[in-house]
Amino acid sequence: MVRFASRKARHHAVLSEDFERELTREVLRTELLRVRALILTGCVMMLLLTAIYLIDPSVVNRVWRGTEGLVEVYGLLGGFILFEVWIHTQIRTNLRLDRDLPVVRRYIGTLIETSLPTVILILQTRTMGPSQALGFAVPLMYFIFLILSTLRLDFWLSAFTGFVAAAGLLSVALHYNAADETGDPLIYFHAVRSVVILICGVLAGAVGAQLRRQFAASIAAATARDRVTNLFGQHVSPQVVERLMAAGTSGGGDVRRVAVMFVDFRGFTAGAQSRSPQEVVNRLDGAFAVLVDILDRHGGIVNKFLGDGFLALFGAPLEASDAAQRAVAAGREMLRAMDRINAQTSWPLRIGIGIHFGEVVAGNIGSPRRKEYTVIGDTVNLASRLEALNKEFGSQLLISASVREALGADGSDAVALGEVEVRGYERPVAVFQLG
Repeated sequence: MVRFASRKARHHAVLSEDFERELTREVLRTELLRVRALILTGCVMMLLLTAIYLIDPSVVNRVWRGTEGLVEVYGLLGGFILFEVWIHTQIRTNLRLDRDLPVVRRYIGTLIETSLPTVILILQTRTMGPSQALGFAVPLMYFIFLILSTLRLDFWLSAFTGFVAAAGLLSVALHYNAADETGDPLIYFHAVRSVVILICGVLAGAVGAQLRRQFAASIAAATARDRVTNLFGQHVSPQVVERLMAAGTSGGGDVRRVAVMFVDFRGFTAGAQSRSPQEVVNRLDGAFAVLVDILDRHGGIVNKFLGDGFLALFGAPLEASDAAQRAVAAGREMLRAMDRINAQTSWPLRIGIGIHFGEVVAGNIGSPRRKEYTVIGDTVNLASRLEALNKEFGSQLLISASVREALGADGSDAVALGEVEVRGYERPVAVFQLG
């Protein structure tokens, strides 16, 4: 349990840096959407005011008592748009640098943005009067900022937006002591509106926080998938990827008992010389597709492709108590599959398979910039030598004594080839042939 827990901890530690970087980028992208929406809103409001002035100038006189107030609003909206353009530039710069916006700057920006309706409201109280200005359309502008605050994906920023909006509206109502036509104060009415605005800010924050959690879950899954793909290659099946993501993989080396399989195509180079490069690639890809699919069904993975062959593992990175049985079953099915394929093609291919079962050191090996999951040890070397011995014996599937022992009754058809001299080994090695 301790070993498993430490492996999970290492797994999450490796993912955390990439995860945080990608989550920051996603938050900045949604922030860009929010800023663009505010810029568009400011431009639309300026166009709307211009259209009203051109169509019915009397409206301008009734609302702003002449063009002076309208010019002030134009100035505010223009300054607001320029401010948002500057914010947009800052966010794009931070995106390029993979750097988040400072928290203080976010809150200051929120204060400035959300104060725009408050400033416009103050200007209108001077021309329309407090009660009419507070009952006019400007207080509704607060909801634009509240809705768009969800794109910040931050509960506290949205809640702060609601607080600034509510405080702005209530402050204007208190300062100008708005009253209705009978002279009765409307402070309770505006206080309720302020509370509603504050609640909307909190709800927007809750929605934004939920969106952030969903983004985080998606990014974490994608980051884990990318890491598995980088370590084990694109030839790992989706089912294996899911299991690897659930179990995690160790960062260092672990000693494991695995079945190592080497597969090589016989006479492929000679046959390729008389064919076009495209024919060679198509033939090899077609054969690999069938063999790798068989590996997937038996719980094996291709650790690496080796020209016209590959190295496959059973029992790593996912442990399997029946690794040797799985490897032999896969090897037998590969031979049958190649017989079927050869009967349907003008370019028949024979394969040689060598399988050995034993201990290896398995882990992520390589430079700090590029690591690859692989296995090292005598088990790998002997499996490779067994595959090469197929040429000497004219066979297609050779296994070691450890594999034969692990098979038990399932290996009753194994033919003992005796003690064989193997290159690189001082003592002869017991070799068995399977059909």
